[in-house]
Amino acid sequence: GVFMYNHLQQKVRSAEALAQKYKQQQEALSAQAQVVYEHRSRLERSLQKERGEHKKTKEDFLVYKLEAQEALNKEKQDSMNRYGALSSQHKILKNQHEDVKKQLLDLQLQHNSLKLEHRKTLETHSQKYAQLQQEKDSEVTNLQDTVFKLREESKLLRKAHQEVHSQLLNAQ
Repeated sequence: GVFMYNHLQQKVRSAEALAQKYKQQQEALSAQAQVVYEHRSRLERSLQKERGEHKKTKEDFLVYKLEAQEALNKEKQDSMNRYGALSSQHKILKNQHEDVKKQLLDLQLQHNSLKLEHRKTLETHSQKYAQLQQEKDSEVTNLQDTVFKLREESKLLRKAHQEVHSQLLNAQ
């Protein structure tokens, strides 16, 4: 009986030691579980905060993206309008350039025509001038000849007059 009692007591002590060991392990595990739970709670709060920030960032990004898209569309529209205006202005200037080019060509043709006409008129005038100069020179020569002849004739008439006058005086 004693042997059995001792044996049972040893088993009880062994069981108590084992229970004590398990109790300590349970307390350690409880403490670890508490730490893990607190850590998990902090992580969940942090995750919730990150989700909120992510949601806000996502909304901000969508707003930014929408504003950027609108700004880009507006700038694109403005660029298209400017391009259209410049294109119209280019066409107008191109047409004006063509008109000016045509006017220049017309004026050059007119200038060449007038130049030719001027040259012909100048030649005609030169020929007329030369002819008139020749006629004048001829007329001057004729007049000089006439003057010379008339002088000679005048001399002869004076001589004859003198002779007639001398004869009259002699007769008287």
